[in-house]
Amino acid sequence: MAKPVRRLVWDLPTRIFHWTLAASFIGAYLTGEDDHYAVLHVTCGFTIFGLILFRIIWGFAGSRYAIFSSFMKGPKEIIRYLRSFVSSKKERWVGHNPAGGISIISLLILGLISTISGWLEYEGINIPRIEQIHEWGSFTMLSLVIIHVIAVLVSSLLFKDNLIRSMFDGTKDIEEEQSIRHKYPIIGALLFALILGFWFWTYRLNLTRYF
Repeated sequence: MAKPVRRLVWDLPTRIFHWTLAASFIGAYLTGEDDHYAVLHVTCGFTIFGLILFRIIWGFAGSRYAIFSSFMKGPKEIIRYLRSFVSSKKERWVGHNPAGGISIISLLILGLISTISGWLEYEGINIPRIEQIHEWGSFTMLSLVIIHVIAVLVSSLLFKDNLIRSMFDGTKDIEEEQSIRHKYPIIGALLFALILGFWFWTYRLNLTRYF
């Protein structure tokens, strides 16, 4: 068997999505209770919504480990993985493991619930309990993010695999045939440019309201 070496696993668009979503969620959560930061809060919310829409598309059109079919598994595989996680024969997955797959889908759903309910509340659309739905979605999403971070740290220690580094540089210690072929740099650059463009447009739009 060939010795594992650092090979590409995560394409650039997936990594940009991951870190910009994390930053936008933190920004939205920290500015949610102060009206002085309402514009920043709403901008972060729209960014999250746009990123989730992109991730849904990329879940069908992306690279080998980014597509949903690579990590959306049935109950039997999920239970088997969880059992192996606490046994001596732990299953190491190159991409997202079955439990991580549930976390990702849940985060996407909660993100949509939180951002859509937040937009409805911001627009003053009268829907019963919309504020409570928004707060529930945001808090549940935060709880899941914390669980996700803990799981990443535990998995990194158990498998001696720096998963945080992997989401920065896109590589893991794997065999050649397990790697992906393309980083998709153009799509990644376009995604990042759209995010920056949206934030610049929002900044200019709100700046002109005061001058």
